[in-house]
Amino acid sequence: MPDVQELLEPRGIELTATHKPLGRTPAHALVLAVQKGTDGAGRVVLPAGEQRKLSPVLEAAAALRVGGGADEVTLVPAPSGLPFTVVALTGVGDLPAGGPERAEALRRAAGAAVRRLAGTDSAVLALPVASEEDAAAVAEGAALGAFAFSHQRSVTAGSVKAPLVSAVVHAPEVARTALSRILDRATALGRGVRAARTLVDLSPNVIYPEAVADYARQAAKGTKVSVTVLAEKDLAKGGYGGLLGVGQGSVHGPRLVKLEYAPARASHHYAYVGKGITFDSGGLSLKPPASMMTMKSDMAGAAAVLATVLTAAELGLPVKVTGWLCLAENLPSSTATRPGDVITIRGGRTVEVLNTDAEGRLVLADGLVAACEEAPDAVVDIATLTGAQMVALGSRTFGIMGDDALRAAVADAARAAGEDGWPMPLPEHLRPSLDSKVADLKNIGDKNGGMLVAGLFLREFVGGPDGARVPWAHVDIAGPSFNEGSPYGYTPAEGTGAGVRTLVRLLEDSAAARG
Repeated sequence: MPDVQELLEPRGIELTATHKPLGRTPAHALVLAVQKGTDGAGRVVLPAGEQRKLSPVLEAAAALRVGGGADEVTLVPAPSGLPFTVVALTGVGDLPAGGPERAEALRRAAGAAVRRLAGTDSAVLALPVASEEDAAAVAEGAALGAFAFSHQRSVTAGSVKAPLVSAVVHAPEVARTALSRILDRATALGRGVRAARTLVDLSPNVIYPEAVADYARQAAKGTKVSVTVLAEKDLAKGGYGGLLGVGQGSVHGPRLVKLEYAPARASHHYAYVGKGITFDSGGLSLKPPASMMTMKSDMAGAAAVLATVLTAAELGLPVKVTGWLCLAENLPSSTATRPGDVITIRGGRTVEVLNTDAEGRLVLADGLVAACEEAPDAVVDIATLTGAQMVALGSRTFGIMGDDALRAAVADAARAAGEDGWPMPLPEHLRPSLDSKVADLKNIGDKNGGMLVAGLFLREFVGGPDGARVPWAHVDIAGPSFNEGSPYGYTPAEGTGAGVRTLVRLLEDSAAARG
């Protein structure tokens, strides 16, 4: 596989900040915001005191009728006398006065501008930053937008422009001490999201269970994250029938990777469980060929968990985090699990496998049982689990299920982080459809409400020692984890890194609540 360190930390954008007037910070590009106008023409938002210097930009924007809509970026020549080559006019839409909506508008505008400036070396982001929250959003947008996957292209065929090298956040209204903290967080968060995207983008002949486990080991070196890997013999000894059953059709055996970040005096213990099907053919319940083309993305949940634990350690969050990567390759062969087979999940519960393409819930069941055995304060699983998620919520909104309080906390974290998550129910009337005539459960139930049925299946495997209840939430990122369309905002094509920002924010919220 490619060099692990290169994959973990592809050249990330260098983020700095300045209070200086615009003419004092040279760069290739100056980035300005454009608010959407009611008459179709946008309004360029200029930093205070810069009206005279930038009047030619206003004239150019008016002549081009720059609209200011989200993802709209227009390049115009920089006025003479300023140390820039071009001015990038990036749309912020209506730009709310405050709250998460304002932050997301700025984050997306910064990301779109940084993507548009790929192939250049530097930019000053002079967006309307009036608070620490605004500065954080601009810095995050730049860190998230500065991404390009080129690891599997030849030198001669390489046509991907390198990401913008450095960005300066123009924030004269924000204290320098706050800016330092903001930039450190944005840098760490961007690094984590980029790593998750890269793991998803790599082809399945390169990223298989053992390779992900090796990646995790090497990525954690030099950090405060410990890594334990269970291979086939360990899984058999531990009774991990879900992982073994799903992975037994492939020459690449399954793995369960446990990552642990345990700072002194941790305020809380969260367990994150990620689905890591490195390629999903559907097994003997074979998918149609067209449906397999994006199935390298079926490990996006595990990628998000790995990135989150490493980011939490880099940020030094005062929360214990245990990550569980449930890794397998689901392929058809003479050794693959058959429809009708009964497998035993860790802890002893049996499952009749009626559809081998409903495999993610089987590996997650093993991971959930193992995670709950340690009695964490909360457990959250994240997975590209069902096509029904996309039917219900589309390709950009993930579904959140589980216990009411934790489900609400995850939804709040998603909104604050700028990710789109929607709370969903777990209707009890659907639960009987999972009853089996020959085992404790079957792995499929009512075809209607498939996302919810999958959540009900997972709920069966949540419980602490001695029957104590562990607060649990389930996040289905099937659509948002992989962008089959064109890039937008700070989101690239293919792997998006969905869920990382939400999971990190959930830890930060927990730490803040505990003081």
